[in-house]
Amino acid sequence: MRFASLGSGSEGNSLVVELPEDEGFLLVDCGFALKEVARRLARLQLELSGLRAILVTHEHSDHVGGVFKLAVAAAVPVYLTYGTREGSRRLPTFDEQVCRLIWPDQPIEIHGLGVTPFAVPHDAREPVQYIFEDTASRLGLLTDIGRSTPHVIGALAGVSALVLEANHDRSMLADGHYPPALKRRIGGDYGHLENQAAAAILASLDRCRLHTVVAAHLSRHNNRAELARLALAAVMNCAPEVIPVADQDLGSAWLRA
Repeated sequence: MRFASLGSGSEGNSLVVELPEDEGFLLVDCGFALKEVARRLARLQLELSGLRAILVTHEHSDHVGGVFKLAVAAAVPVYLTYGTREGSRRLPTFDEQVCRLIWPDQPIEIHGLGVTPFAVPHDAREPVQYIFEDTASRLGLLTDIGRSTPHVIGALAGVSALVLEANHDRSMLADGHYPPALKRRIGGDYGHLENQAAAAILASLDRCRLHTVVAAHLSRHNNRAELARLALAAVMNCAPEVIPVADQDLGSAWLRA
């Protein structure tokens, strides 16, 4: 299974996951305009005609802002929880006809790929993250989460690759220019992971199969790629430069789960 980030951060998020047997690809979230999605897909030698479905983690605009216009244009379904659907109704592009409801911890299959959504603590209506499985690999996605839970650790057991939020450095957030209320939200139990919290989650996992960890959702203002890499590399016992970073502007190259 191959995967790649189209972009990751507060200005827009989207993850590509290839389907088995050359059946095309899925997107997880889309916080980009239609033309921008096509441009970013082209960097990976992909076209919109290969899109088969969009999965949504939650209704925040950097994740869902471009989803419904893209789904209508590509004539594909959008998989999302009931709470995320209801929270997305505020969007002017919302289209209930493309929605397909999913439930946390209930696996589904999309074009031969196993997909399991699991609940996470975040300040949204019914947020989930995802596990993707084929016969050889297990990819975990964990961004937009304020804190670890036993349920999250259990859901990610045995992943072979993990896209993991490392949103901020605690000191940079505390000393930065954000208003106090926003700092409390980001650093709270329903906000975003700081580097050491991400590393602690990684250290808690069953890592017997884990070979690739991607640092994702880095803040432009409150983190630096080298800090995120250092924190995760210490757990993976590797050089920091081995840790890929899903960049806001450039996304990532293709990676294997």
